[in-house]
Amino acid sequence: MGFISRLSEVVGWYPKGMSHEERVLVHKIDLLVLVFACLTFFTKFLDVTALTNAYVSGMKEDLDISGNRLNYVNAVYEVGYCVFQIPSNILITRIPAQYYLPTAEIVWGLFTLGTAFVKNYQQLMAMRFMVGFGATACYVGCTHIVNSWYRKAEIGRRNAIFYSAGPIGSMFSGYIQAAAYTNLNHTAGLEGWRWLFIICTIITVPIAAIGFVFFPDVPERTKSRFLTAREKELAQTRLLAEGFKPSRGIDRTLFKRCAVNWKFHIFVSLLVLNSVSTYPRSTPFTLWLEAQPDKYSTADVDNLGTITSAVMVASALITCYYSDLTQTRFPVLFVAGIFGIFGTVVLMVWDIPQGLKFFGFISLGAVNGTAPVLISWTAEEFAGDLEVRAIAIATYNVVGEMCGLVVPLVFWQITDSPRFKSGYIFATVISIVWLIQLVIPWYINRRAGGPSLADLEKTTSDRGTSVSRDVEEESNPEKIGSVVETTKELE
Repeated sequence: MGFISRLSEVVGWYPKGMSHEERVLVHKIDLLVLVFACLTFFTKFLDVTALTNAYVSGMKEDLDISGNRLNYVNAVYEVGYCVFQIPSNILITRIPAQYYLPTAEIVWGLFTLGTAFVKNYQQLMAMRFMVGFGATACYVGCTHIVNSWYRKAEIGRRNAIFYSAGPIGSMFSGYIQAAAYTNLNHTAGLEGWRWLFIICTIITVPIAAIGFVFFPDVPERTKSRFLTAREKELAQTRLLAEGFKPSRGIDRTLFKRCAVNWKFHIFVSLLVLNSVSTYPRSTPFTLWLEAQPDKYSTADVDNLGTITSAVMVASALITCYYSDLTQTRFPVLFVAGIFGIFGTVVLMVWDIPQGLKFFGFISLGAVNGTAPVLISWTAEEFAGDLEVRAIAIATYNVVGEMCGLVVPLVFWQITDSPRFKSGYIFATVISIVWLIQLVIPWYINRRAGGPSLADLEKTTSDRGTSVSRDVEEESNPEKIGSVVETTKELE
């Protein structure tokens, strides 16, 4: 770990003051939890975004996906994806995630393979529904698990890495489709777009198998053979010290705890609006490129369509690192809100230079890249109630996906491509609302006068060595109780 440890120091991967023992633990958590979560999220986006890339690479003509049929295909995927999401994230607080998540990945991988052999539009609709159903647990489940292992000073960077796996999957889908269209088109009697789905499956299923072996579930339930008994206890006590409390169980008060909590509603809304306002960075951007065949070939469209995904990755890493190191989430989100308004206004005007139009799309990719900052902020606000946090993440994703189902049908009809005038007006309004709403939790928390993230970081840094030392002694429930009392004092 010598080189890795020195590199981690350079990039600020670990908070200052962390003991050697805790660093070893976090290094293991990164390998066991973060790596698999990233790989499975990568394959989800690889498989899901393959449809758009296949659409502009021959599927549209081969399966007669004319008019608004692409929106309907996306809609049936969203129905399959949303129908079980909240129950799934409640379920994952009770059952072993190391079996549940990889099994779901195998399911959607096999139906992705089936997509390669569909003969008509109706068969494509059926396959996309099942791909969506299989992918139900992926994002919300992995997000819950990732946010169950890390301290507040660590969580932003890990969320950025995890989140970045999605756009990277989108990028690779474009690159694979470009390569398949160029090199595999009509090989073995299959069109290039069909080969894309086959290649996606070849990548997906083996990654699912990795999860069965290495994924360690959550700290309070883990039976991982790769963690020592001392490390398992340290994994729990260091989170208790920051107010991340263990499961309270599922009872009749659960949904009431969500309904009466203003933070639940405001953070779910912020996450949804972030997704809705930045929709132009995906399909509208690709269709705008496709509408210029004199400038961009099919392969160019597949490759250039990945630009906004690359920007999302860079934005996620930069903004999450900054918010972790400065221990404040609000400023980077506020700046992102300004960029979001600028980007949507530019595209709403439309009759502008080509370069400025590119910048408008890129701006929205950067704004969407701040989502893991919001996720980290949400996890911190619900540190004391694991089940409410799990439902908040699932609710945001369900509502966001439902908006992704309905909003394109209303404001982003394919027949309006590539201008989408009503869509860009809608996105501008939502961007303004998002920025205004962002101020609410920041202002309320500031008025409440609670400890800032920077205060918590200083306290936990001072306490870092003592937490590790406590774990080295014989396990004592009274000590864990005292850690919880310390946390209550901070709150």
